[in-house]
Amino acid sequence: MADADIIAIGSGHNGLVAAAYCAVAGKKVLVLERNPWFGGGVVTRELTRPGFRHDQHSMSHIFIQGNPLLVHDELGLKSRYGLKYLFPETPMMSVFEDGRTLKLYRDSEKSAADIAKFSARDADAFRKVSAQAAQWLPMIQASLYTPPMPVGAGNMMLDSSHEGRELWRVMQMSSHDHLCELFESDEVRMHFARVAGENLVSPDEKATGIGMYVFLGFLEKFGFGVAQGGSGSLTNALIACIEAHGGQVIANAEVREVLASGGRATGVVLEDGTRHMAKDAIIGAIHPHLLPELVPSLPAPVAAGALRTQITDAACITVHAALDAPLRFKAPDVDAVMIELMPESYETLRRAFDDLRYGGFVRTPLVGLGSLSQFDPSRVPEGKAILHAWDYVPYHRPDGASWDDTKRDYAKVMIDRMGVFIENIPDAILDFHVDSPVDMERTSPSFLRGDLHGIATTTYQSGAHRPTPELGQYRVPGVDRLFLVGPFQHPGGGVFGAGRATAQVLLEDIDIDIEDVRV
Repeated sequence: MADADIIAIGSGHNGLVAAAYCAVAGKKVLVLERNPWFGGGVVTRELTRPGFRHDQHSMSHIFIQGNPLLVHDELGLKSRYGLKYLFPETPMMSVFEDGRTLKLYRDSEKSAADIAKFSARDADAFRKVSAQAAQWLPMIQASLYTPPMPVGAGNMMLDSSHEGRELWRVMQMSSHDHLCELFESDEVRMHFARVAGENLVSPDEKATGIGMYVFLGFLEKFGFGVAQGGSGSLTNALIACIEAHGGQVIANAEVREVLASGGRATGVVLEDGTRHMAKDAIIGAIHPHLLPELVPSLPAPVAAGALRTQITDAACITVHAALDAPLRFKAPDVDAVMIELMPESYETLRRAFDDLRYGGFVRTPLVGLGSLSQFDPSRVPEGKAILHAWDYVPYHRPDGASWDDTKRDYAKVMIDRMGVFIENIPDAILDFHVDSPVDMERTSPSFLRGDLHGIATTTYQSGAHRPTPELGQYRVPGVDRLFLVGPFQHPGGGVFGAGRATAQVLLEDIDIDIEDVRV
């Protein structure tokens, strides 16, 4: 007998979104999580000291704000299950070594005025970029939360109009080449080049030019969502929704194998030998490199394609600090959700990614940070603060040393770099926690080699070809009723709520229209 209609492997937010849609559709859902906690990359934990609640991975929720999941509150996460977002006026800003700053506001004219401090010409160019981002946003937004269009059909559609051909051109360009077309100021170029960096790729990488328009379009229309109580509030709301509809979410339940019979997924085996059977389907947050191991019945050609997917050269390292007091920047009015600490030149930023490409450390840390307790004081004891900082490093250290032995040493390099910009760093730090690329991999198999996007965000691993052409529609050829979720699927890493697309495909296969699924 089946233990559930739907079994979901992993409690990352994508899997929970897919499972929640199935639960609301009337299916009995069972979610199995290998860790003692839930949420994957969307989790808030006391990593340093009691009372200091840190977002271990995702910090702000940007792209999920355009998802029908939240726009129409399809599952009642906001109206019934306690999910609340704050939207600060300044989503992102850059701070330069000389004390100057450049802010992006939700109001494009305020952003243009800030850019004009560096170049009046660039301010005018930005107004055009902002208008173009707003024009392209509806088409881009519509493509992010449903199964991707076949690559050939998408290119044909773009090639059928002048506007489409312009969009295609930008999509093929590197951020650097396009930024040089648009802006004359190196500071402005550097500011927008960091958008590519947040995807763990160099601004010189081809096919990164569109990122600025996607980022800016969402920033201006929706803002950066700061989940009240922490990033994990999204996870909590999804679990509450699943449980309210009769589902279960179980911790310490690591799946060893996906069972199949007659070419169809039928259940799972846990590490302790326990078996759970599924009547209708299985949702798997299974990295393509691990898919052949967990799914022994996977056809050989599909397995070979999954194993050759490429992971980016740049991995992530994060520092979470409990602070005795709020940050005091040397520059005035530093108040954004995401704060980028810029190197002395644009060339330094570009060469940093060259260092990473060749397996080395960056010569100047590219530290980004947030201190979200300034917007949500419920995360810390009264008068205290938290810090979330990140940088890019190689997964394999060039000196051969272990990350477990050296991660706090690298964290101190990052802290020293922050001290250039912040008056009370390191003095305000009470305690800190470091997650190296190896720790990220341990936290979630989706973050293999510390790649928070699962696999590299290259053109040949995007859209309907993400992670491979065979797996790009969330189904697994040769293993019917097994459906994939995770950052390695379209649309990629980040908090998109992309499990909605997986749910759409799954429900379609059992004759349920996702448009009819509402609380």
